[in-house]
Amino acid sequence: MGKGKLHRFAENETFGCLVQTPVGSIIRYDAGGLPIIEDQALKGCWNGNMFHNGNPIVLELGCGKGEYTIELSRKYGERNFIGVDIKGARLWKGAKFATENNLPNVAFLRTRIEFITAFFAPDEVSEIWVTFADPQPKSPKKRLTHPDFLNRYKSFLKRGGLVHLKTDSRLLYDFTLETAPSAGFKVLAADPDIYSGDLADNLSEIREIKTFYEKRFLEEGLPITYVRLQYS
Repeated sequence: MGKGKLHRFAENETFGCLVQTPVGSIIRYDAGGLPIIEDQALKGCWNGNMFHNGNPIVLELGCGKGEYTIELSRKYGERNFIGVDIKGARLWKGAKFATENNLPNVAFLRTRIEFITAFFAPDEVSEIWVTFADPQPKSPKKRLTHPDFLNRYKSFLKRGGLVHLKTDSRLLYDFTLETAPSAGFKVLAADPDIYSGDLADNLSEIREIKTFYEKRFLEEGLPITYVRLQYS
């Protein structure tokens, strides 16, 4: 492991906005060897213990370096934003920026999305963003909009809460439109190429923030798709 990465891991320990939880404290096994996910200390307490306000909470799953989370937080100061990713070296950039710029409505969580229910209580989250996630062409059950994941999100998403998918993958876009209703989500909006023409008024905001990957995909001429789901 390079010295730069080791330095980032060490600095991650100093960021108050970054929560890191060892897998061993999330999973235990019953007498039969079956895994049990343990609730974590911040579950149900993010507003009180992290943000110190009662504002709506928005998650970005698979946030990478946190650029989308950061930009959303700067645009919507009346909401709290949490970027979730498993890669500590990536999260370092977002956590460092949020710390150095004193952004009060930003936090980051290092964990696998499979364990997300250990960290959030019923009705604790208002919205979820999934931005340019791996489409998992050979493993549908690993897609972050697979019904198995959507059912996890329902355990903490408010009724009427939103899930946004922004992706260059037509496979993931089509899959989400096809399967989300079976998990109790209504498709509110869908666009197979958000930069190809005029968007409806309630979709125009999704063009305003671009991730590193989004910019690269646009340079390559790939269409960017968008889906908005509502937990009904």
